[in-house]
Amino acid sequence: MSNPPVEKIDVEAVNKKENRSLYVSRKQIHPKRAEGTFRRLKWIIMGITLAIYYVSPWIRWDRGAGAPDQAILIDFEHRRFYFFFIELWPQEVYYITGILILAALSLFLVTSLFGRAWCGYSCPQTVWTDLFVFVERAIEGDRNARIKLDKAPFSFSKLVKRVTKHTAWIVIGLLTGGAWIFYFADAPTLLRNFISGEAVPVAYSTVAILTATTYVFGGLMREQVCTYMCPWPRIQGAMMDEHSLIVTYHPARGEPRGPHKKNDSWDDRGHCIDCNLCVAVCPMGIDIRDGAQLECINCALCIDACDGVMEKVGLPKGLISYDTHEGSLKKEPVTKVKVPFIRGRTVAYTVLLALVGSIMTYALLTRSALEVNVIRDRNPLYVQLSDGTIRNGYTIKLLNKLHETRRYQVTIDGLEGSKAWLQSEGPRTEQLVVPVPGDSLSAVKLFIAAPRDVLEKGNHDIVVVVKDLVSGLTDTQDTTFKGPK
Repeated sequence: MSNPPVEKIDVEAVNKKENRSLYVSRKQIHPKRAEGTFRRLKWIIMGITLAIYYVSPWIRWDRGAGAPDQAILIDFEHRRFYFFFIELWPQEVYYITGILILAALSLFLVTSLFGRAWCGYSCPQTVWTDLFVFVERAIEGDRNARIKLDKAPFSFSKLVKRVTKHTAWIVIGLLTGGAWIFYFADAPTLLRNFISGEAVPVAYSTVAILTATTYVFGGLMREQVCTYMCPWPRIQGAMMDEHSLIVTYHPARGEPRGPHKKNDSWDDRGHCIDCNLCVAVCPMGIDIRDGAQLECINCALCIDACDGVMEKVGLPKGLISYDTHEGSLKKEPVTKVKVPFIRGRTVAYTVLLALVGSIMTYALLTRSALEVNVIRDRNPLYVQLSDGTIRNGYTIKLLNKLHETRRYQVTIDGLEGSKAWLQSEGPRTEQLVVPVPGDSLSAVKLFIAAPRDVLEKGNHDIVVVVKDLVSGLTDTQDTTFKGPK
């Protein structure tokens, strides 16, 4: 028996019939200024993070003669990364990997404990959006004034405010892009070259791109970046559980909601007076009373707004508060939030953080100022000399991480009766001492010749030992000596 044909639904026709569109235009959000504990905390964090970003390239750090004195510097030209007393080479990129792992684990731990605290307080998008809204409010006024200005017909006053606002935003974007390039070159020198037009083209293009993105993301798109572009709102759900602290509304206490007049009884009704102030201050334009939402960044401004209202009407604060999912279902006013900090996932993240941090610390404390790499010639594998001895060639790369020239002695272990000599750009020398300038890499050619009778199996394991003649620091590399079977 054949199946009946499936009727195809014309989605476009249905949408037209129901006068429904698949696209919803963005509604401009004008958050009202909030006042309270969390707003002050956000101001403090914004000031600290912006100061770190803008000031860090100008901090000096003395590393001695011939070394850059910028505390934080990503020097692509000389392939170095400087962070105060730490200097990393391209061969040590695993340290960067470790730092990224530590950052990810820290973010996971913070999210599992305090929800989207990163999004609400420290994310660059949040910080710069706060800054842009602050400028907008200073020029155009608070929420009601900005809404009124949006609806007002075109006028000279409106033009002046809009031009002033967007000019200020572009200046902030320019300063943001300008500060970024200072991390990649000596900041005072680059600033002079940038102003005089003598900087490299990539500096101007980088500033232009970052100015545009800062202006668009912080001034024009704002909450759309968090909702539609950032992957973290989707990922953070896996980091949280019912014991994570989140900004939440307490419906058992607040419902049923409704307007309230002075001296009215609170019997048979909730404490929410439906003033919508929590919605007005929200930078994401959501209603926290609708429950947990992807758009909520846990900035807690709705807590400040609601606490202010509760204080005015003579009710306990905490109708909207930081609480767990279980705590949000309680009807009693929040007095003390009980959070089980010791949980499976928090313990796992903490242990991993401690483990990776310990490995990183040990690696940094024990890192050697000398690094040796021995590369054996593959073509030819060996050469038989006129006296019957077998010769192998090697390239030795010596990395001196110190800032002064050091002399290194090379010795060979594990091959009896062998002779070795060096040959770089000059003549052959049997004094196996290599001078290497400070903070540089040198490569020399090493030749080893051994009697044929000591090569029983054709291959012989040897050890190349390099010793610093000043400090006595040594590094060894295992390799092989090839010969006929």
